[in-house]
Amino acid sequence: MLSIKQFSLGMLETNCYLLINNNMGLAIDPGGDPAVVLKFLRDRNLRLDIILNTHLHFDHIQGNAALAAGTGAEIHAPAEDEFLLSTEVGGGGFMGFPTTPAFDFKPLSAGETRFLDSFCHILSTPGHTPGSLSFYFPEIEAVFVGDLIFFRSVGRTDFPGGDAEILKKSAREKIFSLPDKTVIYSGHGPETTVGDEKLYNPFFHDIKSI
Repeated sequence: MLSIKQFSLGMLETNCYLLINNNMGLAIDPGGDPAVVLKFLRDRNLRLDIILNTHLHFDHIQGNAALAAGTGAEIHAPAEDEFLLSTEVGGGGFMGFPTTPAFDFKPLSAGETRFLDSFCHILSTPGHTPGSLSFYFPEIEAVFVGDLIFFRSVGRTDFPGGDAEILKKSAREKIFSLPDKTVIYSGHGPETTVGDEKLYNPFFHDIKSI
């Protein structure tokens, strides 16, 4: 059974999630100095094989290079977001934030796969960025959505490639179609559930009947 460990990384306190099964792990969105993650892995003799990015904004990828160097893990990220790495919101420097250390990644697309011996639906959930992905693990009734949805809120859509209507469509069709008890793990802030956000998120008051 997968377990989840959450770390708050970087100046914007991005949620980095570590999924663990036995002695294997994968990381989602290391958005800052991953020293605390590396220490956690070493202390528990865990092997990190994969780093997943929900999207390529700087505050979700700042720790990619260091975490990959410290573990040998491969980075997987949405190819549709690669253009963001040449902008301040991807490559860094935005509002004085540090630049993003360069990293190589393998392109990641929507579909069905297995991570850590567990089934995963990779969902295409654009809107915050054109390539935004969410990772749904039915075994643990959890979906990792990056900055698509927050507790009672949604992600920004005023950065390059953002689109508010597409974001809402992604949430309606890909996230709110999941079982109500599914836990939503967002890129910032506390976790929530599909059922609660359908009822109480002010951006989706028109879908309570779903």
